[in-house]
Amino acid sequence: MTPDSKLPVESTAPTTSAPAATETRTVVLESPAPAAAPPSPMQLWLHRTSVFLFVLISAVAGVLLVILPWTTEWTDNNLLISLPWLRALFNTGFFRGLCSGLGLLDIWIGFWEALHYHEHP
Repeated sequence: MTPDSKLPVESTAPTTSAPAATETRTVVLESPAPAAAPPSPMQLWLHRTSVFLFVLISAVAGVLLVILPWTTEWTDNNLLISLPWLRALFNTGFFRGLCSGLGLLDIWIGFWEALHYHEHP
């Protein structure tokens, strides 16, 4: 009878009551990685300035997108006079509401970044 290679092999040798050999393992703990150096004052101010500019641009663009579609500058635009089909699209309430919604989203993203600003990454 040949043993199946998929089944575990059973030993027919008599078992002895000898104590099991214990292995001693030595675990070497690595020292933690050194903390990253704090950013220089120049890097810190560049990061602060970039966050401030992002929030400012997001807020201004958002306010423009919320207000501008409902003014006469939106409908009486010289760029749209030569394209009547585009002017008709821009004058629909759906498109104006879509632009205002994107403006609100832009404002929200800018203030979210301002509220979740951290000095250290």
